[in-house]
Amino acid sequence: MTDEVLPPAAQIAEIAGAVEELTSVLARTTNKETILQAVAEQVVSVVPGADMASITILGEAGPYTSASTDPRAWRIDDAQYAEDDGPCLRAARTGALVRIEVSTAAELWPTFAGVSEEVGVGSFLAAPLTVDRHAAGAVNLFSFGTHGFQELDAQFLRLYTVVAQAAMHSVGKARLAEEVEQLRSAMASRAVIEQAKGILMAVRGLTDDQAFQELVSQSQRDNVKLRVLARRFVAMATGGAAAAAGEDGESRAR
Repeated sequence: MTDEVLPPAAQIAEIAGAVEELTSVLARTTNKETILQAVAEQVVSVVPGADMASITILGEAGPYTSASTDPRAWRIDDAQYAEDDGPCLRAARTGALVRIEVSTAAELWPTFAGVSEEVGVGSFLAAPLTVDRHAAGAVNLFSFGTHGFQELDAQFLRLYTVVAQAAMHSVGKARLAEEVEQLRSAMASRAVIEQAKGILMAVRGLTDDQAFQELVSQSQRDNVKLRVLARRFVAMATGGAAAAAGEDGESRAR
């Protein structure tokens, strides 16, 4: 991965492509290890800033790495297993997303932080993954350098795990297609809301929370869904009157 920030439309297209490739794997196999390896490979494309990925499983004999895109990820995972703690194990055991910079993790997890620094990893992001009724785990992302992970990166990872969990739960193809479509819609909505917040922050000098609350309040006053309001706002701010009109049609249709 590079530090280049893709425009929202290109980023959503990249996410949709990754989801389509994963669904093609699901259509060919039910082998969990194969599916988890595909998830690890595709999630690096899904989340901006991710340089490598791994998947931790909490097995009966202890945690282990089921899939990885880079041997260095295995080293970092093994350091956490040896310490019996770390961000990936916290995510797997608590069901909470963990986002942390390695430089601030040394006090909590010195072994994890030391190995991460040795291989050049500066930031870590992990999301819980329910494999089946008997096993839990986490999808782990590693970022080199100092560019780190942002809140939107965390949301993309959280949403993407929906696809992996659907596969692990062996849902039918129709249900899986529905989950994928919901994932695409959610990602597109999240991206345009973030874009609308960014415009408000730049133009009116608001904080992230203030900009979001302004959008929520306007959505309630206008009685339209937040994503519809955000798309309309972005279209108007960038001169896309036709796109705004299209969103008005969507809100009336729904």
